[in-house]
Parts: sequence; C-alpha cells; structure tokens
Amino acid sequence: MSEGTLPLLETEGGRFGIKKPQQRYDLQGDMPDAERVETAMRHFVRDFGAVAATYMESCIHCGICAEACPFYVQTGDPKYSPIWKIEPFKQAYKREVGPFAIFMRALNLKRKVTLKELEDWQELIFDSCTTCGRCTLICPMGIDIASLVGLARHGMHKAGLVPHELWATAERGEREGSPLGATPDVFADRVEWMGDENDVEMHMNLDQADVLVTLSSIEIQKYPQAIAHMAKLLNHMGMSWTFRTDGYEATNFGLLSGNADWQKDMSMKLINAAIACKAQLLLLPECGHAYSAMRWSGANIYGKPLPFKVRHISEFLGEHIADGSIRVKQGLNTTVTYHDPCQVARRGGAIEAPRVVLQALGAEIHEMKENRGMNWCCGGGGGVYSNHRADPLRYKAFQIKMRQVEETEADMLLTSCSNCRITFDDGQAHFHWDKTAHSLLEAVVDNLAD
Repeated sequence: MSEGTLPLLETEGGRFGIKKPQQRYDLQGDMPDAERVETAMRHFVRDFGAVAATYMESCIHCGICAEACPFYVQTGDPKYSPIWKIEPFKQAYKREVGPFAIFMRALNLKRKVTLKELEDWQELIFDSCTTCGRCTLICPMGIDIASLVGLARHGMHKAGLVPHELWATAERGEREGSPLGATPDVFADRVEWMGDENDVEMHMNLDQADVLVTLSSIEIQKYPQAIAHMAKLLNHMGMSWTFRTDGYEATNFGLLSGNADWQKDMSMKLINAAIACKAQLLLLPECGHAYSAMRWSGANIYGKPLPFKVRHISEFLGEHIADGSIRVKQGLNTTVTYHDPCQVARRGGAIEAPRVVLQALGAEIHEMKENRGMNWCCGGGGGVYSNHRADPLRYKAFQIKMRQVEETEADMLLTSCSNCRITFDDGQAHFHWDKTAHSLLEAVVDNLAD
C-alpha cells in the first residue's frame, strides 16, 4: 500500500471522519437559551486577568489589524476585522468587570449579549480566525488578539456553542485518544507497516529513551511516511529514542475547540509518557498547534517546569545540522520557497532554523514577499479546516497564499506543518493548482549523508 492510496481525510463519512450534518447542529447540550448566554458571559469574565483587561482598555480603533487578516483582506467585510471578533468578549468585560462596569450596568450603556449574537459570533472566532497572530504582531498597542480569541473560545465551549465538526473532532480525541481515529492500535500498526515498507528499525514503548517522538493525526493517517522519516533521522544520528502508545498524539483539538479540560488531558498524556521513559527531549512533529499546545502551554498545564526539553522538528533539524550531528548532502539543487507555519514561526519564533536547513541542502531560496513573522496564513489552522461551512471563506483566504507562492517562481514548495500541507493539498484540488507542499523533514531524510 503506497502513501498515494490514502484518502485526504475526506471520506463519505465527512472530513476527519466526522459526518457533515444535514442541518447546522452548533449547539451542544440542552440548556435553555438564557442559561447559554449567562454561562458564556460568566466564563468570559472568569478569563479576564490583568493582561486581558489591559488589552480591552488599549484598543485605539485604528483598524490596522484588519489589513493583517486574510479573511478581511479577501472579503473587505468589516465584520472580519480581528478586533471585531472579540466584541462580545469586550462587551462582557466592560459591562461586568471593567473600571466603569457599575455605570455601564446602571445606565444600560452596554446591553447584554443575546444568544443570536453568540451564535453568529461562531463564524467570527471559529470559522474566520485561525489564531495565526498576524493581527497581534501588527497591532500598534501590542494587543494579543489571537490569545483573546482563544480565551473567548473557552466561554463558547462552556456554553455549548462550538461548530459541530470541530466539537465532534475534539470529543473524539478525548474519547479515543486521537481526533482523527489514530488510536493506539492504529498507530502501532502504522509504525510496524512503515518499518517494514521502508526497512527501518522502529523503537516502540521503550522503558527508557533520551527522546520521546510524537506525531500528529494528520501525519499518521494522511502522511504516514513521516513515521519512517522520524525513525530514519534519529537512527542516522545514533540517538536513543522511542515512540510510545501511551503518548504519541501531538494534535490537540482541546486547544482548538476551547475545551481547557480536553486540552490538559491531551497534553498530560505526552508529559506523562516522557516522564515514564525518562526522556530528556520531547520531539514535536510537523504540526503548528501541537507546538503551541506543548512548547508554550505545557509547563502551565503541568503546573511546574517540564523535566525535559520540548522542540519542534524544524528547530531540532536546524540545531543539529548546524552542530554537525545531522549530516546532509547538498542534494536539493532547485529553487525553493518556504511557507512559515503561523504557530511555529510567528507565534513560536522558530523562524531561522528551516532556512539553516535549506541552505545546508543546497537549495536556492526564493522568499515570499511577506515571509518569516509576517508570512500570510494558509487559512486552515485554528480548527478552521474542520468546519465545512467555512470552506468558501477559507478558499478565499487561501488565494493569498497561492499568489505568494506563484510570485516567487520557485520550483518547489516546502513547509513544516502537516495541517498547512493538508490545507495546501485541499486548495490544490479545489483550484486545480499545480503546486504541492512538501515536508521539510522529508527533504532532510531524502538527503542524509552516508
């Protein structure tokens, strides 16, 4: 069975195996309308700390963030302005806990948010926001709008107001251990299959290893060669490493759906597995939101500093190519453009490592006009790809990415995020485009020196 025979996670059962509803089922639970609103607002208020409150008070309504958002740029619709996406969140703050809240309530200067507004708001924080952070980077007041959207999703989840497919995917992750059906048994089978097919030694469930290797559901189900690539790389380096069936799934749909409890459960599986095998390093796969969930939130979830390092695979490649422990040939003799994944580059700061890798491989790099921290999002992150109803809007946003790539006139497109890759694959099929996004890890493994 070759990789090309695998489905694009888009089957008769629906995207990610979640059946598309005949009508919109975007309410979870049976609570009365008034209770939904009250629950959402209560949890909005609960998430207000000093930092969020400062953000709420800092906006000068300049509108600069709008031009940073692909959904606004492609539609021209002011409702897609990033700062407008947190308006109900802002209303809750001003009415309930802001410095003038008592007057706002007494004089009814800030009316209560309605259920209809919250239902409509789903589109703004779940369908038309990838939490890419481009608006955050450009805001002259330093407002982290992307983080505020993430906090707002917490309240929406508590009120049962998450888009159906996103909620169902996250719930499956909590129930089965993987949002896309890559259960421990499925994962073990795929590891064995990739080991046999590629004649590579696999290390599974070792009691002790220096490196715990994790993967994303998209890689396991759609791009399983990533399993072999990880094994080949670490074997080449002579490292002590392992996959573990009690901690392998790096994708965290709890984070994307706004369910903090599910987010913690998914993260703790990796943390506990790394501790169990005494790992010194938890190696994250080509997945942007896996990087955000563990690299920058893992210690907060654990409640103390993690007893191991956390690195994205692109950081790992750049570091060890630079120190000579990964030896590569200059075999990538072509023009290459690199798509910076938002959560890895802009939100995470891992910007130069991929370029170290590409230079070592002998690539002629054609940078996109907007690159590194200011690169445009592919439009599918933040759970947006999960929501069928977001497809028309997402395709509009993707057209920016297409123009960026084409303007470079590069022969090859590389990235280090499987979620970006599947968004590119989907956009390629939708627009009958002739560009394919390839894996940075794959490029390295294909050019390992003997």
